[in-house]
Amino acid sequence: MNRRKWFLKGMRAGIPISLGYFAVSLALGIAAKNAGITSWQAALTSLLINASAGEYAGFTLIAAGATYLEVAVMEAVANARYLLMSASLSQKLKSGVPFWQRLLMGFTVTDEIFGVSISLPVPLDPFFTYGTFCVATMGWTSGTFVGVLLGGVLPLRVISALSVGLYGMFISVFIPEARKNRVVLGLVAVSFAASLACAYLPLISKISEGIRIIILTIVISLIAALLFPIKDDESKEKEAEE
Repeated sequence: MNRRKWFLKGMRAGIPISLGYFAVSLALGIAAKNAGITSWQAALTSLLINASAGEYAGFTLIAAGATYLEVAVMEAVANARYLLMSASLSQKLKSGVPFWQRLLMGFTVTDEIFGVSISLPVPLDPFFTYGTFCVATMGWTSGTFVGVLLGGVLPLRVISALSVGLYGMFISVFIPEARKNRVVLGLVAVSFAASLACAYLPLISKISEGIRIIILTIVISLIAALLFPIKDDESKEKEAEE
């Protein structure tokens, strides 16, 4: 496929993500309003950061009168998991992708965009991710804008109920692969159990959620790579010949 087809395919994948983002970012907009941030400022923040946990932490710190250094450190911790996602996507890219396209792709990475990009069964063209981002960010940015305008009009329970749809959408990304591959299914179950355990263990629970995610991702991925290595194309061809 050429770039245009990749981009349009990405835009189609971004539609459900955009709808989920709109619901979640309403609550984010309310947090921005409580921090004294205008609707346009909040929308610009969402457009440039693309991170729910990072933005919420930033708005909370601003409301508390935190220093620039405190905000910068918190943002680095909250968004550190995107380093792992970008590294993983770099292995999925087709050959010959220039450096500037890789940088732009790194900017567009979110949990859900990573999910739909990494799940493609073929080498990834960055224009697929660009297309997904262009549609998804409209929901994220506009939702934040509207959330500031709504302020305290909508009950918090309503906003929380709307945000559940995003988790359902993200789960739908890996469920099909888990149904086909028992190893993936087992790793998903282990990840859920380990994440729940770490949230309650005395010492580990005090670590920030972003750091916990990074630690679990590295440990579980390393164990999975050692126990269930993916065979390269040459090994598969030899097995087929035998």
